[in-house]
Formats: sequence, C-alpha cells, structure tokens
Amino acid sequence: MSDVINLRRERKRRKSVEDAKVADANRLLHGRTKGQKLAETLEKQRMQALLDGRRLSSGAPSDESENP
Repeated sequence: MSDVINLRRERKRRKSVEDAKVADANRLLHGRTKGQKLAETLEKQRMQALLDGRRLSSGAPSDESENP
C-alpha cells in the first residue's frame, strides 16, 4: 500500500510550488538588479540636465526693448 498523506498539506505544498514558479517568471519579466536601477536613474538625471541646459529663454521682453 502507499503512504497516507494529509490532503490539506499536499494542497498547500502544490500551491506553494506553483506560486514559486509564477514568482520566478515575474522576476524574469519585471525584475531589475540594483545596478540596473541605479544606471537608469543616472541616465534620466543626465538627460534632464542636458535638456535643461538647452532650454530656450521664456521670451519675456527685456527692459531695453520697451523704451524707444
């Protein structure tokens, strides 16, 4: 004969194995390492600084052009 198993425990074990598979798949799809996150943050900051440096003036008239 086979061993007697607790069905509740077996159900929990199977669910745990399935959840682990789903978590592993999510890590592959969405996970990033700390280095990747840092590199992306630094790149965003660099691009923002580059854009700010090339921003045009607001176009407000100067005091000299108002007086004839």
